Amino acid sequence: MSEPVARNSNLFNRIPGRVYLLISVIIFAAANSVTRRLTQLGAQNLVDGRNPISFCNVLFVGNLCALIALLLIYGKQLNWQSIKQLSIKDWIGLFWVSILSGALTPALLLIALELTMVNNVILIGRIETPLILALSFFLLREKINRWVIAGALISLIGVVLTVLLQKPGEEMVQMGSFALGRGEVMAAVGYICSAVGSIISKVTLRDIPLGIFSIVRTVIATIVFFVVVLTLFSPVHFIDVFSLFLWQWMLVYGGVIIVGGQLALFAGLKRSSASEVSLSNSFSPIAGILLAYLLLGEAPTTAQYIGGSVIMIGIVLNQIGISRQSAEAARLQERQAKEMDVEMGFKGI
Repeated sequence: MSEPVARNSNLFNRIPGRVYLLISVIIFAAANSVTRRLTQLGAQNLVDGRNPISFCNVLFVGNLCALIALLLIYGKQLNWQSIKQLSIKDWIGLFWVSILSGALTPALLLIALELTMVNNVILIGRIETPLILALSFFLLREKINRWVIAGALISLIGVVLTVLLQKPGEEMVQMGSFALGRGEVMAAVGYICSAVGSIISKVTLRDIPLGIFSIVRTVIATIVFFVVVLTLFSPVHFIDVFSLFLWQWMLVYGGVIIVGGQLALFAGLKRSSASEVSLSNSFSPIAGILLAYLLLGEAPTTAQYIGGSVIMIGIVLNQIGISRQSAEAARLQERQAKEMDVEMGFKGI
């Protein structure tokens, strides 16, 4: 190794894990705002009256870009011997995780981004943590710190306040005595699908290498989404899928959000404790809201201020709970937090 290369390598190794985690949080927090901005750019550059950066094209081409990135990062893990070692149970688990986390979650969140403010999608995303905790407790019988439970419940209350205190808009759906925004409902269902997918992967797919898991999930999700759109709608939805304008922006998006974000995340996970991982993730909603304002000029509403403040109280309680765990519980949390941070949640397409 030449001296300049070795010097640069040592420089990157000296960067604290917290810095890498912070970079990944900022990149992933920008994903929703960047997606909205891309669709706006598409609307300003129509092709025969059509938006080339439509919902269907963004998800389909985004998945293809993600697959290219994953093959570059994990290509060495993918071989026939590794594929043969997957059992029928593994394939069933992969199929359902791909449907829930790889296809339904991004599809529903992209629809939500078309119908409601980015900040609403960001704040509603906080329901994922209490859902995973509840499912882990009732289905997996996992022990959960009381402070963590309290933090999750308060965060859930903050999400509910964010949704219920919204001013009535055009896209509303009646649920009992409440009128909820259609975009907010789509976002909530999307994050519920993600939480269920995370539990399935936690139970059935823990022993599958991360690279194989990510690549196979992306392939299945892309195929399923393509078939569903062709079946329920028509091939017209993909008529602009080869648009140069679409691909040039999605490749930039994929290079920054998918590749850059994932590399920063993995570098941070290798050099950080579980508490540092959890703490960095707690800043995600704040970063997302700030970036929505900087990139889209989207200022928080009164409902978002109230709900977001309650959510932040829940996040603080969650951090107290993590800091009070015993050494054994902390080691368990170390493994689970890193697994769940990679497997769960929607970090762009």
